[in-house]
Amino acid sequence: MTVQPGDTLPDLKLTVVGAESPQPTTVAEFFAGKTVVLFAVPGAFTPTCSARHLPGFKDHVADFTSKGVDVVACTSVNDYFVMKAWAKDQGIVDEVVLLADGNGDFAKAVGLELDGTGFGMGPRSKRYAMVVKDGKVDQLFVEAPGEFRVSSAEHVLEQL
Repeated sequence: MTVQPGDTLPDLKLTVVGAESPQPTTVAEFFAGKTVVLFAVPGAFTPTCSARHLPGFKDHVADFTSKGVDVVACTSVNDYFVMKAWAKDQGIVDEVVLLADGNGDFAKAVGLELDGTGFGMGPRSKRYAMVVKDGKVDQLFVEAPGEFRVSSAEHVLEQL
């Protein structure tokens, strides 16, 4: 079942892409006491994710902050090393926190897993964005297959 507004996010392990090394965290720890805009992409280095989705959020971090968002974060079903290389490729320093969901446990637990086997990608995450306040989903924007509209930085900003 897909997580809904009002639901508390399931407490699982994620890995923060840090400056030096992987930084293990839990969902409860990462989201506690903060307003976080979390967006998910099907894969690091994929065309829409790299050309539009991540750059859009990177470009609008100050706008999110001005609307009371403490952290902008991105998750993907990729391992830490792929996410770290993607951060470098995209020029991400600390504007957007990248969260590696290497086994897809978070994507599964929130009911937003995507079956990418037809494209040779295996299990992935659907493209979505959510506003999370102190670990609870406040707003959720899930894309229709093949689309990129409601999870864009601009759309999420309009909803805040």
